[in-house]
Amino acid sequence: MFKKFVEKHDRPIHRFLEILPGTFSWTLILFPIWGSFWIPHYVAYYVIFFIIFWFYKSAILAVTSVISHVKLNAAQKYDWLSDVKKLPGQSNIHHLIVIPTYLEPLHTLERAVTSVANQDFPKEQISITLAFEQREGKEAHKKAKFLMRKYKKTFANLLTTFHPDIPGEVKGKSSNEAYAGKYSKKVLVNQKRLDIANITVTSLDADGVLSEKYVSALSYKFLTNENRHLLFWQPIILYYTNIWRVPAPIRLMNTLGSVWQTALNSRTDRLVNYAMYSLSLKLLDEVGYWDVDVIPEDYRIFFKSFFAKEGKVEVDPIFLPVYADAAESTSYFKSLVNFYEQEKRWAWGVSDDAYFIKKWLTHTHIPFWRRSIRLLKVLEDHFLWPVNWFAITLGATIPVILNPAFAQTVMGQNLPKIAFGILTSCWVFLAVILIIDWRQRPKHQGPISFLRKITMPFEFIMMPVVTLIFTALPGIDAHTRLMLGKYLEYRVTEKV
Repeated sequence: MFKKFVEKHDRPIHRFLEILPGTFSWTLILFPIWGSFWIPHYVAYYVIFFIIFWFYKSAILAVTSVISHVKLNAAQKYDWLSDVKKLPGQSNIHHLIVIPTYLEPLHTLERAVTSVANQDFPKEQISITLAFEQREGKEAHKKAKFLMRKYKKTFANLLTTFHPDIPGEVKGKSSNEAYAGKYSKKVLVNQKRLDIANITVTSLDADGVLSEKYVSALSYKFLTNENRHLLFWQPIILYYTNIWRVPAPIRLMNTLGSVWQTALNSRTDRLVNYAMYSLSLKLLDEVGYWDVDVIPEDYRIFFKSFFAKEGKVEVDPIFLPVYADAAESTSYFKSLVNFYEQEKRWAWGVSDDAYFIKKWLTHTHIPFWRRSIRLLKVLEDHFLWPVNWFAITLGATIPVILNPAFAQTVMGQNLPKIAFGILTSCWVFLAVILIIDWRQRPKHQGPISFLRKITMPFEFIMMPVVTLIFTALPGIDAHTRLMLGKYLEYRVTEKV
């Protein structure tokens, strides 16, 4: 009955669920302000709870980043190919790498294709689809011709697609990949007669650089798991390829992002494929490929598959790096704007939450906890994205400043002390993050000025301001746009 009600009133329910994240985040952001006048003690409890929760998350991040870092080092040293050669069916497996691109420079694309060419796995079992957008015009065809001339004989197949603007589709990575995926299936399965059950698909961003052992590790994971057609595989994404060139605020944010991605691979309870990932072509084909009416494609394809396959789909981590660019432009200020837009686009992932919640409401035949746990983790990340900074940074001071009478109470006097004490202890976890980043980040090529050497360790002093500008504000921007129905258009992160 409930399923029929949701399906009958799909549009108003969907719109209500789109309004929900912005309402939630603005309520929590503003609560310490108005609550300080009427219920300051409840504001104090809210702030203390939030800071304790932040302490817990910081501790988990530190521990899991260490675990993942150790596994990453081990995986990079391991000879995956030798193990693959011993497995039955290894000669039948085929890997399709889809590289969606729009306006990316040729050298960026060339670097991505070269990383596939450098795989230690046999290239005759690898195909690449360069997924261009038709609206890029002649420049796209020039890039395609250059790459075809250089790499055509390197792989089993080097395909190119030029995705046209189709009415009803949203311009972006998701619709482009759907077009490229369907075309690739026609070539590999219908024409080349490859077995769809033996083909993997890797979504590789145009700025992605695969570890040379990635395809071998993916082959091993694929061949040794009986549930291979119900799995996504997620490498560790590290935004390090241009980390030494970008402005300090961007370097700081991408340091945190890279360590977060590292840690996340050890959290299989909340791991969802992100940005660059792999799955079987059989699974992708059975669920109908990527959706063409959305901007975010990674979380969407996971949950689309999860609910289509009765909650049996999981994400299996691969502890190998895929390197990517931090947002960069032609000047310092343009780079900051570019990065803000990228963060806003990532925060726009909240637009998928209405879809996820509707699926959760209507697929009641899937056991409750199986369909709920991973969704709750995603909703926690999305809903609290803009809230964290305000609750942690300003929450303890607002009631004391706005309500002098409360400031004279025992709770009012102790609230800032408690908050400061807990947050100060979090610096231990930040130190762990710095060590992990230092060990994983590529060494700087060339000399470093003395001034930069002595100032670099202090970049983290900027963290309160930088995280406000590049985490909280893009999150509020995305939530508010969604709440007001001002839907975001896809904007490619500029590459230089």
